[in-house]
Amino acid sequence: MNVALWIIAGVLAAVCLVGSTKMFVPQERMAALGSSAQWVLDFSPGALRAIGAVELLAAAGLVLPAVLDIAPILVPVAAAGLVLLFACAAIMRLRRGERATIAGDLVYLALAAFVAWGRFGPESFTG
Repeated sequence: MNVALWIIAGVLAAVCLVGSTKMFVPQERMAALGSSAQWVLDFSPGALRAIGAVELLAAAGLVLPAVLDIAPILVPVAAAGLVLLFACAAIMRLRRGERATIAGDLVYLALAAFVAWGRFGPESFTG
């Protein structure tokens, strides 16, 4: 199970790292990427930078504390934060009527919840 948690944490970290590019890409350019990216028009550039920063911190928090053995309790905390982030993303998609694109958010939410449960519980780094 430890290996599965590491793999899932790595996948989530990669997803968050890619998602954090919204800090650097202009809002109009992101919206031009397709219909699933139109949500960026509902947020201010500052809010998009904040969301990107949260994703960047989550990417680091899912892997670095355990790898460096510095405060590894931050791994499940970062995963729990991602659960909240993806729950908010799913709610935002529901409000926008984007039911077809909500599946990805729900999958990432479930993976983050699994990492949080696993690292707080049976495969804790502090046990």
